[in-house]
Amino acid sequence: MKRATNLSLSGDVLEAAKKLDINISEVCDSHLREVVRQAQERQWREDYAEFVAAYNATMESEGLALDEWKSF
Repeated sequence: MKRATNLSLSGDVLEAAKKLDINISEVCDSHLREVVRQAQERQWREDYAEFVAAYNATMESEGLALDEWKSF
């Protein structure tokens, strides 16, 4: 679902984009989507850093479960 919003953009860039027939809404939406994805990924890493560190330490000290039976 798309919603209308107000943005403040640099006038010179906005005019150049219009002259080049660039869909400003599409570009803003696409870039914002990527920025949000990166922020969510960073947040996930921060939220689960202790778990990942503990898991990695366990794997380093104990190895993978059933590792002795793998055939590759």
